[in-house]
Amino acid sequence: MTDFLLLAFIFLIAGVIAVPIAARLGLGSVLGYLIAGIVISPILTVLDVDVISIQHFAEFGVVMMLFLVGLELEPKRLWAMRGQLLGLGGGQVGLTAAVIMAIGLFFGLGWTVALAVGLIAALSSTAIVLQTLNEKGLMKSDGGQSSFSVLLAQDIAVIPMLALMPLLALPELLDIAHAAETAHGAESDGHSAALSLVAGLNGWQTAIVNVVAIAAVVGAGSYLTRPIFRFVAGANLRELFTATALMMVIGIALLMSLVGLSPALGTFLAGVVLANSEYRHELESDIDPFKGLLLGLFFMTVGAAINFGLLADNLALIIGLTVLLMVVKALVLVGLSFIFRIRGSDRWLLALSLAQAGEFGFVLLSFSVASAILPQGLADQLLLVVALSMMLTPPLFIFYERVIAPRYSRVDAGEADQIEEQGEVIIAGGGRIGGLVRRILSAAGYHLTVIDYNAAHLENMRRFGARIYYGDATRPDLLHAAGLHHARVFVAAIDDREKITELVRYVVKTAPHVHVIARAVDRHHVYELWAAGCRDIIRENYDSALRMGRSSLEALNIPKDRAQMMVDAFNTLDRASMIALADAYDPNIPVMENETYIARVQEVLGPREAELHGQMMHILETGEMPVEEPKPAGPDG
Repeated sequence: MTDFLLLAFIFLIAGVIAVPIAARLGLGSVLGYLIAGIVISPILTVLDVDVISIQHFAEFGVVMMLFLVGLELEPKRLWAMRGQLLGLGGGQVGLTAAVIMAIGLFFGLGWTVALAVGLIAALSSTAIVLQTLNEKGLMKSDGGQSSFSVLLAQDIAVIPMLALMPLLALPELLDIAHAAETAHGAESDGHSAALSLVAGLNGWQTAIVNVVAIAAVVGAGSYLTRPIFRFVAGANLRELFTATALMMVIGIALLMSLVGLSPALGTFLAGVVLANSEYRHELESDIDPFKGLLLGLFFMTVGAAINFGLLADNLALIIGLTVLLMVVKALVLVGLSFIFRIRGSDRWLLALSLAQAGEFGFVLLSFSVASAILPQGLADQLLLVVALSMMLTPPLFIFYERVIAPRYSRVDAGEADQIEEQGEVIIAGGGRIGGLVRRILSAAGYHLTVIDYNAAHLENMRRFGARIYYGDATRPDLLHAAGLHHARVFVAAIDDREKITELVRYVVKTAPHVHVIARAVDRHHVYELWAAGCRDIIRENYDSALRMGRSSLEALNIPKDRAQMMVDAFNTLDRASMIALADAYDPNIPVMENETYIARVQEVLGPREAELHGQMMHILETGEMPVEEPKPAGPDG
């Protein structure tokens, strides 16, 4: 018991110290866990800890992660992704395996060994890439979605790989493996044979067992899980629901292991089946903490398992193989990105994020040695290559964020569209807000010039015949080409808060005759735009919040006309409060440290709230709007 507690304490304290430091330095949690594992590896060696055994246990975090990924994928969505799954993902696996195999043959490996190495190298790290994409907010980008498709295809491809690899066994290694297995079997009295449902079966019998197991997972997920969870939920015990969720995931993983299939794929399939279940969100919240802890433990074991003695003896070879692997995979992905029309920074996000080998590489290497496919010495070297490539992935994400993405966020002068027509209204940004403004004004017959920097927006709008120009609306030369000095109205509807403020400041100063309407991200952004000279500011969620407030009043049995008057009264007083507070706001001082602003808030809002309460009561009692003196128009006015 003491040994277990000591080991748990070592791993936990390493993660607690290393990960926050790595996150604060912008390195990401994954690299923090890897570094923690490297730091504690000498301690684990002194304690004679079997790190590989712990790693096999921690691999269950990958299984849980794929279950959660499956929960996010409805079968309809999975079917809709079939093009990218088969084309982009399948192409990446096939081409990478072929190229790596060709390189292996060139350096004298046998074709079976070269093919096995190629298949192992074709896989990328689902755990590292998905976690990092989510942490950095890149999952919803075109590059993030393409990376997800490739990772999903790779996870599915593990099944045929596991089925194919035993056919690649080398006769000389088989003899050694059989001798070792015979000796081990004599010592263990055959206990290991009981852990497989396909031991001793031929190919077609194993295939039937596999199909039955997959059908059982799908059938249980479709018809049994709801009654089971409904029964357990009746006990009103949160821990029992958590235990049931873990039981289901572990049971599916166990079944897949018994029939020789990937546990991760089995749980992923179960997650897809349960994607439409009413218990989906509860399952996510219960499984997620276990997934996070086990993934952290897995990455620490990867760092701790690095054989620095072997690395030192073969430093040039290991580093060279790691770089070669990552370059080959990146080039394959760049080539596929041209075929699948993945452009700009998304192309490099796809290539750099998937350039490493993956956690399934450790599984397949162990399987290859046990199946007499790869010699132990080569497997040990490849283990280092896989681990080092995974460790290099977080720095590649940092390189993408700090070098690649900023480069593509700036457009050279020659890249923007030539603006051929100048409208009386210029709209900067054609997304969800600018797009609606465009539709309203176009329907009213006004001539518009819409400028957008998002290629996806342009493609979607141009399919419907909209006239939108590609370019960065914050560039002065592009604004003048759009006819800024002849325009009547300028609408700032781009997504970036700082760029909106910069844009408004330039237009107000350069073309004071133009009426500027600006999108504000939040209340404090209103103050910044007010200071920049804009007097027509629309908070992007403000009107919808007013409508929700009005609907809430109506749901409380307040007549519709009185509910509208109450919301109008709030709107009037809120605009007046914004004007009173705008001059005290300083964007260079944090709000909670700006004593002048805080004092002004206390001075203004207290009396305003009391006044608003009185007006609300007056409307409820009389059904009439209180008579008040006219107030100047301001933000949202």
